[in-house]
Amino acid sequence: MLSFSEYSQFFVGLLAIVDPLGAIPIFLILTARQSPKVKRATIRLTVLSVFSVLIVSLVLGEWILSVLGISINAFRCAGGLILLLMALAMLQSNLTKPGEVNSLEEDETVALVPLTIPLLAGPGAISTVIVYAHQSSDWSHTLLIFAAIASVCVCLWLTLLAMPWLAKHITAKSIAMSTRIMGLLLAAIAIEFIAGGLKGLFPSLMA
Repeated sequence: MLSFSEYSQFFVGLLAIVDPLGAIPIFLILTARQSPKVKRATIRLTVLSVFSVLIVSLVLGEWILSVLGISINAFRCAGGLILLLMALAMLQSNLTKPGEVNSLEEDETVALVPLTIPLLAGPGAISTVIVYAHQSSDWSHTLLIFAAIASVCVCLWLTLLAMPWLAKHITAKSIAMSTRIMGLLLAAIAIEFIAGGLKGLFPSLMA
């Protein structure tokens, strides 16, 4: 098992990657033509899809890596680089995920693509779950990772439910500020990932 601070780091890092507040603009665009009933269905399907993707990563991620012949240290470095690039984009408030969608959708299938993948549960979130899941085989470790994923999904669900109120009361400047704070935290976690991966790949150099 890891320490409490490391599980807290996982929760904060995963929450920063999923970034519910940052997803609000694109969610508003994609659901602009939906009725309230369809919008609720979209929110429910989005949260369930994100939860499913992350849980599959937790349970089968390491097995998939072994089938592909990828070491966890190499994956940790790759995941760290992805997180670092995401963090730099967040620090510049220049995320590609809210700005790349310019079409409106009338059904809830947008919950799967692009809302779940790649917007909310993309490569960064998947790699974070796999790397942390690998750090212990104890059942309590898996349970705590599961609890952290569930907590992030609850935060996402509450944020999307509060979306109408947030759209009226939270300014673009507030979203940009919170995004930059999350980006700074994510950059630190990314450096930890890369350092740990390099230490595993080149133990003699890191001694």
